[in-house]
Amino acid sequence: MSYADTLLAKDETIVYRARQFWLAPVSDARNALLLLLLGIVLALIEHQVLNWGLRSIAGIVDLILVLVALVWIVIVYLTWRAEEYIITSRRVLKVEGLLDKKSGDSSLDKINDAVLKQGLLARMLHYGDLEVLTANEEGIDRYQMLANVVEFKKAMLNAKNYLDDGFRGQARTGAAPAAPVATAAQSDDPTVTLAKLADLRDKGAITPADYEAKKAELLGRM
Repeated sequence: MSYADTLLAKDETIVYRARQFWLAPVSDARNALLLLLLGIVLALIEHQVLNWGLRSIAGIVDLILVLVALVWIVIVYLTWRAEEYIITSRRVLKVEGLLDKKSGDSSLDKINDAVLKQGLLARMLHYGDLEVLTANEEGIDRYQMLANVVEFKKAMLNAKNYLDDGFRGQARTGAAPAAPVATAAQSDDPTVTLAKLADLRDKGAITPADYEAKKAELLGRM
C-alpha cells in the first residue's frame, strides 16, 4: 500500500494513477550527471598526465566526485518514484517527497477547467503539463511533465462528470452518489456489471488493468 492509499477517505476509490514522465528525473539530475561525467573525465586525464604520487591523490578526489554524483542520482530517482498523482472518486491527489511527505488535493466538484500544454516532443512521447483551474483560493494546480497526460485529463474529467451527475441525481431523488468503480461492482447481474465496467474503461474512468481485475473478481464469484 502506498502513502497515497492511506489518505483515502471512507468509500473513496482510486480511478487513475500516474507519475511524472521519466525525463523529469533526468532533468532534475542533470547537475549530478555532469558531476559524474566530470569525475570520470578527470580520472582518465589524470591517469595519462600525472605521476603515481599525484595520481593517487587525484584519484581519491575523483572517487569522491563520482560517489557524490551517484548518491545524488539515486536520491533523485527515489524521489521521483515516491511521487504519485492520483484521481479518486472525489478529488485529484498529489503526493510528493521521499521521507518528508507533502500532499495536496483538488476536489473534483471545484474543478472548473483543465489546460493541457504539449510540445512536439511531448506529443510524441505522450507526456505534458496540465494546469487544473479550481475554485479554491490558490486557483491553479500545476502538474508538470506528467506521463500519459491526455489519459490523465480524460480520467479526471470523466470522474468529475460522474460526480456531478451523482450530485444532480441526489438533488432530485435524495440518494447519495456512489463511486464509479464501487457502483459497477455492486450490481446484482454480473453481465450488467461487466458492461458498466467496460463502459467506464472505454471512457477512461478506469484503467484496463482495473477492468481486468474486477472482471476476474466477478467471474470468481460465479
